[in-house]
Parts: sequence; structure tokens; C-alpha cells
Amino acid sequence: MNKSSFTFFRTLLWLWDIISLNLVLLFASIAIFKADAFNQREYYLFFAVYNLTWMTFVYLTQLYMSKNWLDFEIFFKRTFKCFLFTTAGLLLFIFIYHYQFSRFFIIFCFTGFATILLFNRIVFNLMVISLRSKFSLAKNVVVLGYNEVSARLINYFQKEAKLVKLAGCFDDQGIIHDTQELRVFNNLKECMDFVKDHQVTEIYSTLVPENYPYLYELAKEAEKQFVYFKFVPDYHIFINRNIHVDFINDIPVLSLRKEPLEDTGNRIKKRAVDIILSTFVIVCILSWLVPLLAILIKLDSRGPVFFIQMRSGKNNQPFRCIKFRSLKVNNEADSIQVSRNDNRITRLGRIMRKTNIDELPQFFNIFMGDMSAVGPRPHMLKHTEEFAELYKEYMIRHFVKPGLTGWAQVNGYRGEIKDNELLRKRVEFDTWYMENWSLYLDLRIILLTILASIKGDKNAF
Repeated sequence: MNKSSFTFFRTLLWLWDIISLNLVLLFASIAIFKADAFNQREYYLFFAVYNLTWMTFVYLTQLYMSKNWLDFEIFFKRTFKCFLFTTAGLLLFIFIYHYQFSRFFIIFCFTGFATILLFNRIVFNLMVISLRSKFSLAKNVVVLGYNEVSARLINYFQKEAKLVKLAGCFDDQGIIHDTQELRVFNNLKECMDFVKDHQVTEIYSTLVPENYPYLYELAKEAEKQFVYFKFVPDYHIFINRNIHVDFINDIPVLSLRKEPLEDTGNRIKKRAVDIILSTFVIVCILSWLVPLLAILIKLDSRGPVFFIQMRSGKNNQPFRCIKFRSLKVNNEADSIQVSRNDNRITRLGRIMRKTNIDELPQFFNIFMGDMSAVGPRPHMLKHTEEFAELYKEYMIRHFVKPGLTGWAQVNGYRGEIKDNELLRKRVEFDTWYMENWSLYLDLRIILLTILASIKGDKNAF
């Protein structure tokens, strides 16, 4: 199946989901309001918001654009995430709009759409299975070489690639390594005969052409038979880590890591979410919380309401990080981390730190662009210098904006850093976040942070 066919089926499924959603809304309206179904203006607005919210999260979760969208399990999980976010967005709209929508209508819409989405996915999966043989969705491949690189490739084809069938492997080492799951042949010159007999469409070579000159002849023969021939280079020969390949004017360029936030579009998305979220918190929460806590902080201890400290930001540029003051005024605030049972913490400060309320003023930093809602936590300048000397990869985390919360924090690595292992794990989690960023990951981290604040975090003190 070619690319245009995939695009057609994606578009068809997208349209069918939209039609299904509106059919559910229409039936729900008729079931509740009967003849008066088309005279309910508030419900017109609900229809529009439901459609807009669904399409927004379809875009944010890349529901129909995943490379593995033909994999039922992956596609179903993405659909579930998209539906969950859509439901949460609609509940927020209902709460803000403050109109007494019919509960039966709301439940009917949510359950009806969930049911029809499940039905659509099952039907679509059955259609893919039925068309797989007819349109050759499942392709046969052959791997050349039986080594460390090919082992990883074979493992992927056998366990993760649902639409790929590994027909065999050719090693040319004089030994046949047949197993229950894989046939390994020892003569490269028999490869093309095997390819023709088993309708193979792609050949992946992990062998080095300089050591196996016959590969050039084999590649030409494969193209004559309309079989794709692909070389899989082993870059670990000269660099012992994962790398990424980009192209600049058809020139391959190797980079040590791939960061989604290098893309301007992704940075715009993340910044848009930061502005919307910080504006909401500033207007709806901090507008009344700041005056209230200002009074309580002043009554609890002497000193300013806010604690402002220079922290390390993106590209290690310092910025003024703002918090509610949770410590007694002291001369060690810029040099010594807060520890458990620290006698500098005020009575109110202990409550604020335990619930993360002291961090809320950092939404002003987010709004101004110094921070993001999610990212590596910023450290004081003195500790940045110390940690950079202790762990050589520490400064990598400063490629992105620091965050109010982060992947390391929701995985238990927050608070005081007592040893090098804690520092190493925090940097590993922060680096993983940079290399795997997505809006869904940000939303997940935000939700996990809220849950941790409600339940209480043992590392928050």
C-alpha cells in the first residue's frame, strides 16, 4: 500500500470519527429534548466545544499521524489518551461555563462517543487484517549479517513490528544458526534466489561493503527485482552511544541526541501551553491566593512575602526565580540546600513546601518566559557550578528552559541532593525528558505533579 493510500485511510477514519461524534450529539439531543432539540442554544455551544476539543487533542496527540497507526494496540492507546483529554477539557468547560446541562445528556455523549470509538477501532482493525494479504500490508524482509547490530534489528522485527515478517538471515560465516524463530543461511550468493521464492520486498544489510564486495552486486540485482536494499551502519564502532541522523541538503549529519524542542513548531506549542496555563493560574488562583498568603506569611515570621533567588536558566543564563518565602530570613539561603527537619523552615513554610504551594509564584516566571511549566528544575548558581564539576553531563539539562516540575521530580528525584548517585539519576531523567518531549508527556507530568501534591510526597519538606 503506497503513501497516498495510507493518507486516504487516515483521512477516512478521521472523518468517520467526526461524523460519529456529531451523530452521538444529535441522538443525545433528540432523546432528551425531542421536538425541541434544535432550540437549545447552550447545547449548540456544547456541540462546538466538543468538536473543537476533540480535534485539538487529535492534533496534540498526533492520533492519526503515528508511524505505527496500523498497530491496533498502539492506535487504541492513543485513542484512549485523546478521548481522556477531551473528556477532561469538556468537564473543565462545563465547570467554567456554569450552565446546568442535563446530566443524562452529558453521560450519554461521553459513553456514546466512547462506545462508537471502540466500535470504529475494532472494525478498522478487522479491515486492516482482511486487507493485509490483499494489499501486501505485511512485508517480508531479509537481514544480512548475524552480529550485534542485526540482533537488535531482528529483535525489533520479531517482537515489535507487527506488519513485518522476517523471512530469514544470511551471514556468510560458514555456520548455519537455525533457530525455531529464524533461519540463518551461510551463503550470501543464495540470497536473491531466496528473495524471489519468498516474495521478499526489503533487504537490510548490517555487513560492511568494504569487507563484502559482493554486496554491491547484490544491491543492483535487488533493484532489478524491485526489492529495496538498505544499509544499516554500525556507528557504535567509533561512538558508544545512541546517535541521530539528520540531512542538510542531502548531506547526512550525525548528532549525539535528538531533541524535539529544537523544532520551532514544537517550541511554539510548548510556549502556547505555558502562556495559557500560567495566565489561568495567575488570574484564577494567584489573584486571591497571593493576598491571603501574604497576610499569613507576615503573621508567621518576619521578612518579605516572596523569596527571590538567582537560578540557572536555559543555556545557563541566570534569572530571578520567585517563590513564597518558606524559610526564616537567613544568610545561608543562597548557599545551603534545604534539608529534612531544617530549622530554618517556618511553620507555614513547612505546609507550603509539603503541598508545593511555595512554588506557585513561579507561574510569573513561566508567563515571562524564563521558565516552562515542565522541564528540569532550576538550581541556585552556586550549586550549578558544584554539580557541573561533580558530573560532567550535568550541564546538558540546560539546553531547555527550567520547569516548575519535571520528569525527574515525578519519578521521585526531587529535594535535597545528598550524593552523586542522586545527581546522576536526576540528570538521566532530565536528559530523557529532553530527548522524548511531547505535549502529552508534559500533560502527564503536570497531572502526576498535582496527584503527588494532593497525596503528599515523602521527598517534599
